[in-house]
Amino acid sequence: MDELIGFIFGAVFGSFLNVLIYRIPRDESVVFPSSHCPHCQNKLKFYHNIPLFSWLFLHGKCAYCHHPISLRYPLIELISGIIVMSVVHKYSLSVPVVFISLSFLMLLTLSMIDFEFKMVPDSLNLLAIFFAVLGAWTPQGLVENLKNALLFAGGFTLLRFALSYYLTSGVYRAGLKTKTPWNKHYDRAPMIEAMGEGDIMVAATMGALLGVKLGLVAIFLSAVLALPVMLAVRNRSAEEQRVPFVPFLALGSFIAFMFDSQLLRLIGL
Repeated sequence: MDELIGFIFGAVFGSFLNVLIYRIPRDESVVFPSSHCPHCQNKLKFYHNIPLFSWLFLHGKCAYCHHPISLRYPLIELISGIIVMSVVHKYSLSVPVVFISLSFLMLLTLSMIDFEFKMVPDSLNLLAIFFAVLGAWTPQGLVENLKNALLFAGGFTLLRFALSYYLTSGVYRAGLKTKTPWNKHYDRAPMIEAMGEGDIMVAATMGALLGVKLGLVAIFLSAVLALPVMLAVRNRSAEEQRVPFVPFLALGSFIAFMFDSQLLRLIGL
Protein backbone atom coordinates (compact mmCIF):
# COMPACT_ATOMS: atom_id res chain seq x y z
CA MET A 1 0.00 0.00 0.00
CA ASP A 2 2.83 2.40 0.88
CA GLU A 3 4.45 1.73 -2.49
CA LEU A 4 1.21 2.62 -4.29
CA ILE A 5 0.93 5.85 -2.33
CA GLY A 6 4.55 6.59 -3.22
CA PHE A 7 3.95 5.98 -6.91
CA ILE A 8 0.86 8.21 -6.98
CA PHE A 9 2.70 10.98 -5.11
CA GLY A 10 5.66 10.70 -7.49
CA ALA A 11 3.50 10.72 -10.63
CA VAL A 12 1.52 13.75 -9.43
CA PHE A 13 4.70 15.60 -8.50
CA GLY A 14 6.17 14.54 -11.84
CA SER A 15 3.43 16.54 -13.54
CA PHE A 16 4.76 19.62 -11.74
CA LEU A 17 8.32 18.68 -12.71
CA ASN A 18 7.25 18.95 -16.35
CA VAL A 19 6.28 22.55 -15.65
CA LEU A 20 9.69 23.23 -14.09
CA ILE A 21 11.53 21.58 -16.99
CA TYR A 22 9.65 23.66 -19.56
CA ARG A 23 9.44 27.04 -17.84
CA ILE A 24 12.61 27.53 -15.78
CA PRO A 25 15.04 27.43 -18.76
CA ARG A 26 12.76 29.93 -20.54
CA ASP A 27 12.78 32.21 -17.48
CA GLU A 28 9.01 31.90 -17.06
CA SER A 29 7.02 31.80 -13.82
CA VAL A 30 6.24 28.28 -12.62
CA VAL A 31 2.96 29.50 -11.09
CA PHE A 32 1.43 31.95 -13.58
CA PRO A 33 -0.13 31.53 -16.02
CA SER A 34 -1.86 28.24 -15.21
CA SER A 35 -1.21 25.13 -17.29
CA HIS A 36 -1.85 25.74 -20.97
CA CYS A 37 -0.98 24.32 -24.35
CA PRO A 38 2.30 25.95 -25.50
CA HIS A 39 1.10 25.70 -29.11
CA CYS A 40 -2.46 27.16 -29.04
CA GLN A 41 -2.20 28.82 -25.56
CA ASN A 42 -5.60 27.42 -24.44
CA LYS A 43 -5.85 26.81 -20.69
CA LEU A 44 -6.05 23.16 -19.77
CA LYS A 45 -8.87 21.70 -17.69
CA PHE A 46 -8.03 19.78 -14.53
CA TYR A 47 -8.87 16.50 -16.25
CA HIS A 48 -6.29 17.31 -18.95
CA ASN A 49 -3.59 17.17 -16.27
CA ILE A 50 -4.19 13.78 -14.68
CA PRO A 51 -0.74 12.15 -14.61
CA LEU A 52 -0.26 9.42 -17.24
CA PHE A 53 -3.99 8.90 -17.90
CA SER A 54 -4.67 12.25 -19.57
CA TRP A 55 -1.93 11.69 -22.14
CA LEU A 56 -3.34 8.23 -22.92
CA PHE A 57 -6.97 9.38 -23.13
CA LEU A 58 -6.02 12.33 -25.35
CA HIS A 59 -3.95 10.00 -27.58
CA GLY A 60 -0.90 12.19 -27.04
CA LYS A 61 -2.53 15.30 -28.54
CA CYS A 62 -3.83 18.64 -27.26
CA ALA A 63 -7.57 18.55 -26.54
CA TYR A 64 -8.04 21.87 -28.39
CA CYS A 65 -5.62 22.14 -31.33
CA HIS A 66 -4.69 18.42 -31.53
CA HIS A 67 -1.01 19.33 -31.65
CA PRO A 68 1.13 16.35 -30.56
CA ILE A 69 2.13 16.30 -26.89
CA SER A 70 5.69 15.16 -26.32
CA LEU A 71 6.13 11.65 -24.93
CA ARG A 72 8.48 13.25 -22.41
CA TYR A 73 5.56 14.40 -20.26
CA PRO A 74 4.15 10.96 -19.35
CA LEU A 75 7.67 9.52 -19.16
CA ILE A 76 8.70 12.08 -16.53
CA GLU A 77 5.53 11.30 -14.56
CA LEU A 78 6.19 7.56 -14.83
CA ILE A 79 9.86 7.86 -13.84
CA SER A 80 8.96 10.14 -10.92
CA GLY A 81 6.42 7.59 -9.69
CA ILE A 82 8.96 4.78 -9.97
CA ILE A 83 11.61 6.81 -8.10
CA VAL A 84 9.37 7.54 -5.11
CA MET A 85 7.90 4.03 -5.12
CA SER A 86 11.42 2.54 -5.06
CA VAL A 87 12.59 4.73 -2.17
CA VAL A 88 9.41 3.94 -0.20
CA HIS A 89 9.85 0.23 -0.90
CA LYS A 90 13.39 0.39 0.47
CA TYR A 91 12.70 2.37 3.66
CA SER A 92 8.86 2.48 4.03
CA LEU A 93 6.84 5.69 4.07
CA SER A 94 8.17 8.37 6.44
CA VAL A 95 9.05 12.06 6.56
CA PRO A 96 12.78 11.52 5.79
CA VAL A 97 11.83 9.31 2.84
CA VAL A 98 9.65 12.12 1.46
CA PHE A 99 12.62 14.53 1.59
CA ILE A 100 14.97 11.96 0.03
CA SER A 101 12.45 11.33 -2.75
CA LEU A 102 12.07 15.06 -3.38
CA SER A 103 15.84 15.39 -3.66
CA PHE A 104 15.98 12.64 -6.29
CA LEU A 105 13.07 14.27 -8.14
CA MET A 106 15.02 17.55 -8.22
CA LEU A 107 17.99 15.63 -9.64
CA LEU A 108 15.69 14.21 -12.31
CA THR A 109 14.53 17.72 -13.19
CA LEU A 110 18.11 19.00 -13.33
CA SER A 111 19.07 16.06 -15.54
CA MET A 112 16.36 16.81 -18.08
CA ILE A 113 17.20 20.52 -18.20
CA ASP A 114 20.92 19.83 -18.48
CA PHE A 115 20.31 17.27 -21.22
CA GLU A 116 18.13 19.58 -23.29
CA PHE A 117 19.50 23.05 -22.54
CA LYS A 118 23.03 22.41 -21.20
CA MET A 119 22.21 24.42 -18.08
CA VAL A 120 21.83 23.59 -14.38
CA PRO A 121 19.55 26.11 -12.59
CA ASP A 122 20.83 27.11 -9.15
CA SER A 123 17.30 27.27 -7.70
CA LEU A 124 16.68 23.57 -8.35
CA ASN A 125 20.20 22.65 -7.29
CA LEU A 126 19.73 24.38 -3.94
CA LEU A 127 16.40 22.61 -3.46
CA ALA A 128 18.05 19.25 -4.18
CA ILE A 129 20.71 19.95 -1.52
CA PHE A 130 18.12 21.24 0.95
CA PHE A 131 15.92 18.15 0.62
CA ALA A 132 18.94 15.82 0.75
CA VAL A 133 20.20 17.36 4.00
CA LEU A 134 16.73 17.09 5.56
CA GLY A 135 16.50 13.41 4.62
CA ALA A 136 17.83 12.33 8.01
CA TRP A 137 16.20 10.31 10.76
CA THR A 138 17.95 12.04 13.68
CA PRO A 139 19.42 15.48 14.50
CA GLN A 140 22.87 13.85 14.40
CA GLY A 141 22.05 12.54 10.93
CA LEU A 142 21.08 16.05 9.85
CA VAL A 143 24.49 17.37 10.92
CA GLU A 144 26.20 14.41 9.20
CA ASN A 145 24.33 15.07 5.96
CA LEU A 146 25.32 18.73 6.02
CA LYS A 147 28.95 17.82 6.74
CA ASN A 148 29.04 15.36 3.83
CA ALA A 149 27.42 17.90 1.51
CA LEU A 150 30.11 20.47 2.33
CA LEU A 151 32.85 17.83 2.06
CA PHE A 152 31.80 16.77 -1.44
CA ALA A 153 31.28 20.37 -2.58
CA GLY A 154 34.78 21.25 -1.38
CA GLY A 155 36.29 18.14 -2.95
CA PHE A 156 34.69 18.82 -6.32
CA THR A 157 35.81 22.46 -6.15
CA LEU A 158 39.43 21.41 -5.64
CA LEU A 159 39.12 18.83 -8.41
CA ARG A 160 37.66 21.44 -10.74
CA PHE A 161 40.53 23.83 -9.98
CA ALA A 162 43.21 21.16 -10.49
CA LEU A 163 41.77 19.85 -13.76
CA SER A 164 41.10 23.34 -15.12
CA TYR A 165 44.67 24.39 -14.29
CA TYR A 166 46.08 21.30 -16.00
CA LEU A 167 44.00 21.73 -19.15
CA THR A 168 44.64 25.46 -19.39
CA SER A 169 48.39 25.01 -18.83
CA GLY A 170 48.51 22.49 -21.66
CA VAL A 171 46.86 24.91 -24.05
CA TYR A 172 49.14 27.73 -22.87
CA ARG A 173 52.28 25.66 -23.47
CA ALA A 174 51.05 24.78 -26.95
CA GLY A 175 50.39 28.47 -27.60
CA LEU A 176 53.96 29.42 -26.67
CA LYS A 177 55.17 27.59 -29.76
CA THR A 178 53.28 30.01 -31.99
CA LYS A 179 54.51 33.19 -30.26
CA THR A 180 56.19 35.76 -32.49
CA PRO A 181 57.69 39.18 -31.77
CA TRP A 182 54.37 40.64 -32.89
CA ASN A 183 52.13 38.80 -30.42
CA LYS A 184 54.47 37.88 -27.55
CA HIS A 185 52.77 40.36 -25.22
CA TYR A 186 49.29 38.89 -25.80
CA ASP A 187 48.01 35.84 -23.91
CA ARG A 188 45.81 33.90 -26.33
CA ALA A 189 45.30 30.85 -24.12
CA PRO A 190 41.66 30.54 -23.03
CA MET A 191 40.69 29.52 -19.51
CA ILE A 192 39.32 25.97 -19.75
CA GLU A 193 36.78 24.95 -17.12
CA ALA A 194 36.94 21.22 -16.42
CA MET A 195 33.44 21.16 -14.93
CA GLY A 196 30.64 23.59 -14.19
CA GLU A 197 29.61 25.01 -10.84
CA GLY A 198 26.33 23.12 -11.18
CA ASP A 199 28.23 19.82 -11.00
CA ILE A 200 29.77 20.94 -7.70
CA MET A 201 26.33 21.57 -6.21
CA VAL A 202 25.10 18.20 -7.47
CA ALA A 203 28.12 16.64 -5.75
CA ALA A 204 26.97 18.26 -2.49
CA THR A 205 23.57 16.61 -2.92
CA MET A 206 25.28 13.28 -3.54
CA GLY A 207 27.31 13.64 -0.36
CA ALA A 208 24.24 14.41 1.73
CA LEU A 209 22.21 11.55 0.23
CA LEU A 210 24.88 8.86 0.20
CA GLY A 211 27.68 9.66 2.60
CA VAL A 212 31.37 9.47 1.75
CA LYS A 213 31.83 5.83 0.73
CA LEU A 214 28.67 5.48 -1.35
CA GLY A 215 29.17 8.97 -2.76
CA LEU A 216 32.55 7.95 -4.18
CA VAL A 217 31.01 4.77 -5.56
CA ALA A 218 28.28 6.87 -7.22
CA ILE A 219 30.87 9.14 -8.85
CA PHE A 220 32.68 6.09 -10.23
CA LEU A 221 29.39 4.66 -11.54
CA SER A 222 28.57 8.01 -13.15
CA ALA A 223 31.90 8.05 -14.98
CA VAL A 224 31.40 4.46 -16.17
CA LEU A 225 27.88 5.28 -17.43
CA ALA A 226 29.10 8.42 -19.21
CA LEU A 227 32.13 6.79 -20.85
CA PRO A 228 30.28 5.06 -23.76
CA VAL A 229 28.48 8.29 -24.60
CA MET A 230 31.70 10.29 -24.57
CA LEU A 231 33.38 7.74 -26.80
CA ALA A 232 30.43 7.85 -29.21
CA VAL A 233 30.71 11.64 -29.69
CA ARG A 234 34.50 11.98 -29.64
CA ASN A 235 34.70 12.57 -33.42
CA ARG A 236 31.84 15.05 -33.61
CA SER A 237 31.87 18.85 -33.43
CA ALA A 238 33.04 20.65 -30.30
CA GLU A 239 29.47 21.55 -29.38
CA GLU A 240 28.25 17.97 -29.77
CA GLN A 241 31.13 16.75 -27.59
CA ARG A 242 29.75 18.74 -24.64
CA VAL A 243 28.10 15.82 -22.88
CA PRO A 244 25.91 16.90 -19.92
CA PHE A 245 27.24 15.12 -16.85
CA VAL A 246 24.42 15.83 -14.37
CA PRO A 247 22.17 13.04 -15.77
CA PHE A 248 24.94 10.51 -15.16
CA LEU A 249 25.64 11.85 -11.66
CA ALA A 250 21.93 11.59 -10.86
CA LEU A 251 21.62 8.06 -12.25
CA GLY A 252 24.79 6.91 -10.50
CA SER A 253 23.48 8.35 -7.23
CA PHE A 254 20.15 6.60 -7.52
CA ILE A 255 21.77 3.25 -8.32
CA ALA A 256 24.18 3.62 -5.39
CA PHE A 257 21.31 4.58 -3.07
CA MET A 258 19.09 1.66 -4.06
CA PHE A 259 21.85 -0.98 -4.06
CA ASP A 260 24.01 0.44 -1.27
CA SER A 261 24.76 -2.73 0.68
CA GLN A 262 25.34 -4.82 -2.45
CA LEU A 263 27.77 -2.30 -3.91
CA LEU A 264 29.70 -1.86 -0.66
CA ARG A 265 29.91 -5.63 -0.28
CA LEU A 266 31.12 -5.92 -3.89
CA ILE A 267 34.02 -3.55 -3.36
CA GLY A 268 34.78 -4.93 0.09
CA LEU A 269 33.80 -1.92 2.22
